[in-house]
Amino acid sequence: MNKTILLTSFDTWLDDQLSNSSDDLLLEVAKLELIPHALTFLRLLPVDVELASCQVIAKINDIQPDFIVCCGMAASRKKLSIEINASHQESILQTEVNLEELVSGATAIEISSECGKFVCEGLYYSVLDYLRQTQLAARCIFVHVPVLHQENLGGILADFVLIINKLALL
Repeated sequence: MNKTILLTSFDTWLDDQLSNSSDDLLLEVAKLELIPHALTFLRLLPVDVELASCQVIAKINDIQPDFIVCCGMAASRKKLSIEINASHQESILQTEVNLEELVSGATAIEISSECGKFVCEGLYYSVLDYLRQTQLAARCIFVHVPVLHQENLGGILADFVLIINKLALL
């Protein structure tokens, strides 16, 4: 049985940005017809925690995915980074996905506990909190995507597809 996976990305937030690497990666994934899973894309989310969270939660309620993969740009990083947790005030929530198992076999993925203090962490926390409160069976991860260029695109895309395929096996 195919798993339903919701993939999200953000829009740009600086005037000089031509694109957001999280969205660039999802565009590349959408071009692949090799992935046998039911993928739903929610692209170009507003760079605003409340607005982005509302859109993602509405889509979760609409499609009832098995997994949610939220993606955000991390220009200072060189590898894909999968975030263990997100915090808000004094509360910390962790993903229920076994990240060590998820990244085994990947060539350029790191597990991170530094989700940042920007919209990425706010969205991740909101989705994890919503899943906890509603007790939905869906599980969520957050992936930070470095700036993509000709030299790193192939490897990052391969590792991201590996993540999607491994999630579908859980």
